[in-house]
Amino acid sequence: LGELFLGDILSQCIPGSYYELQYSFKTGARVDAIVKLKDGLVPIDAKFPLENFRKTLVGTEEARGAAKKRFVSDCKRHIDAIASSYILPDEGTLSFALMYIPAENVYYETIIRDEPGEDNRLLGYAFSKRVIPVSPNSFYAYLQTVLLGLRGMETTKEALALVSQIEGLKGDFERFTAEFDTLGRHISNSKAKYDE
Repeated sequence: LGELFLGDILSQCIPGSYYELQYSFKTGARVDAIVKLKDGLVPIDAKFPLENFRKTLVGTEEARGAAKKRFVSDCKRHIDAIASSYILPDEGTLSFALMYIPAENVYYETIIRDEPGEDNRLLGYAFSKRVIPVSPNSFYAYLQTVLLGLRGMETTKEALALVSQIEGLKGDFERFTAEFDTLGRHISNSKAKYDE
């Protein structure tokens, strides 16, 4: 479901030539999506471990606490897997990856309401591994920023194409001027010969 939502948001926000779903690395790892930027690829993983999260919402206080510890452990393993599998500068990625959390309530409970304590600080742990957790809303905002950058890149490409066309026009104009001057000399010579 997370992969489906991820693909849907990407298709709505940025042109298809700037992202790819199910991107395969030379290592054999396959990430859910990449966004192609000027400086490299941004890997995005959407496989978020939700099983133990669901258990944190029901049951006794003791069962919820145990489920929370397992959930935090699941998340840390998932963050480690993202960092080791998808942050691959040798293969053109940037030095960070995005961890897409497919539901706002899960993002809120996991990241925003992250409880202090050495074993529970998921956000700090993720940042230390250069993995950035994003919710659908924050991911949308990120993509809007990327879109502005892509528009800037397109404008730059168009400006370079325009400069190239102007250079071509300058060459054409110089050739026209030379031929026009030659024609003028021929007409002057013809007039002088006529007068003679």
